Amino acid sequence: MSTRPEPADQPAVVVAGDALVDLTPVGTADGAAAFQPRPGGSCLNVAAGLGRLRVPTALLARISDDHFGDLLRAHLAASGTRLTHALPASDPTTLAAVHLREDGSAAYSFHANGTADRGLRPEHLAALPDGGALPAGTALHLGSLGLLLEPLASTLDGLIHREAGRRLVSLDPNVRPGLVTDRAAYLRRFAEWVALADVVKASDDDLAWLHPHEPYEAVAERWLASGAGLVLITFGSRGAWAAGRDANVHVPAPVVEVVDTVGAGDAFTAGVLAHLHHTGRLSREGVDALGAGDLARLLSYAVEIAADTCTRAGAQPPYRYDGVPTPG
Repeated sequence: MSTRPEPADQPAVVVAGDALVDLTPVGTADGAAAFQPRPGGSCLNVAAGLGRLRVPTALLARISDDHFGDLLRAHLAASGTRLTHALPASDPTTLAAVHLREDGSAAYSFHANGTADRGLRPEHLAALPDGGALPAGTALHLGSLGLLLEPLASTLDGLIHREAGRRLVSLDPNVRPGLVTDRAAYLRRFAEWVALADVVKASDDDLAWLHPHEPYEAVAERWLASGAGLVLITFGSRGAWAAGRDANVHVPAPVVEVVDTVGAGDAFTAGVLAHLHHTGRLSREGVDALGAGDLARLLSYAVEIAADTCTRAGAQPPYRYDGVPTPG
């Protein structure tokens, strides 16, 4: 099944949320510790990943006019991601210092006070094409720091309430516990967003914080009952699991030589949305019609994209023409 072509100026996906710079640890020639700036932020990573997988995609975010903002714009442009929904800002770029554990997984500390991406307000949307109205048929993805940092969180809350039911909505909490100041309020907002979303993706680490000691199958069942049409859970090197209306499937992860896992979950999300786009299922009706075989093919594609990303330092998802197969 193939998706119908979009007009040249219409994105298939708009990704709304954070756009920041990861400060990734590297060693200097004399062995001292240093940090290398790399484009990052969960939503920016998803948008770049989609662009690289040949999905017409725009990032809705405020991007600083500082040097780090120039780095982000260049990265998006090189990835094929559209800048039509990127808003200029004089505030500094959010920075995330990355700390790598022995197994290659990453922990983060954030520097986000008064920064560009978290400053997105409802009035900024009026400066977007068509006054902030999303084209018919365009999917919306959001989550991560957008659930946490004000005023961005309230702006995206208004956006998802406005757009739910009008287009496919994808949600990835990508929880950063160190930034959560009110756990109860966060959980209430997240539950509301799950009920409005069509696709919900979470990692096992997310679930351990969101719903500790609860089986992931039970969480997924509750999310589906609340309104979601597709739930995806990732388990790192142990693969991924998906539950739809009529089936659930687990697939293993490919074995690769891991450099680090930065951006792997975002690459998985990009893979999921790209597969839905390329197979003509980037809609609630398309998601609801996924059977067991469809889910297995979708997951296999997404875990391959995520595993490939782990073979490079930083959030560097693959390009579709780098040997990544086109779903069909």
